[in-house]
Amino acid sequence: MNSDDRPHHEASLARVRIVLSHPTEPGNIGAAVRALATMGLRRLVLVDPKRFPDPQATAMAAGAARYLGEVEVRANLDQALAGATLSIALTARRRDLSPPLIDLRDAADLAIAEARAGGEVALLFGTEVSGLSNEEVLRCQRAARIGTSEEFSSLNLAAAVQVVAYALRHAAVGRESYVNERTPPATHEELEGLFAHLEASLQRSGFLDAGNPRRVMQRLRRLFARAQLESQEVNVLRGMLSAWDEALRGRTKR
Repeated sequence: MNSDDRPHHEASLARVRIVLSHPTEPGNIGAAVRALATMGLRRLVLVDPKRFPDPQATAMAAGAARYLGEVEVRANLDQALAGATLSIALTARRRDLSPPLIDLRDAADLAIAEARAGGEVALLFGTEVSGLSNEEVLRCQRAARIGTSEEFSSLNLAAAVQVVAYALRHAAVGRESYVNERTPPATHEELEGLFAHLEASLQRSGFLDAGNPRRVMQRLRRLFARAQLESQEVNVLRGMLSAWDEALRGRTKR
């Protein structure tokens, strides 16, 4: 299958690569592979990793370990960025000299727009110890940061990759909608039958003042309106009320 035959968002994501510069922890490589797989991204490029392949990478990739064989290893950053028409550096630090700094969501939108136009996009992450150097950042056309707490802004490398991968998928796919299966909703007649039954049961139990039930019943109507009851749920509630009514009648006969 070539990229033109894929769904629109898959073709776009296929033109995006994640580049890890000099990663030191093989576990982060495996976790990054897993993070990308969950978001439909497959291309991970490593610049001179300290240890890879490595059993720890396999362990942290978990169910996505089969994708480790697709990881690309390059000797230097120029090789890792080769062919890219847009490169974005991920950095938490403000620098005196850097490409324009943008929010992650804007960076994801920019990346997907470039990919949809047929470009090749690279998002660059630094080493776990010190992040990206100034020289590495200046190899890119944009710099982006993940919005974090000012009190503690340090993200684990694999966690940062997961956040960025989610932003890229959201930019490519948009807001996803889900169909929630429902049984038939309760009709007006079923709801009114429930409220009549409920009011009568509450009066018999002594909870409701028969002379002034209005306020409580209004609140109960509002509560059930928010719940958007289904027909089966009304039947369950009325069955519960009937059981309580029967138990109450049994007590009064003693």
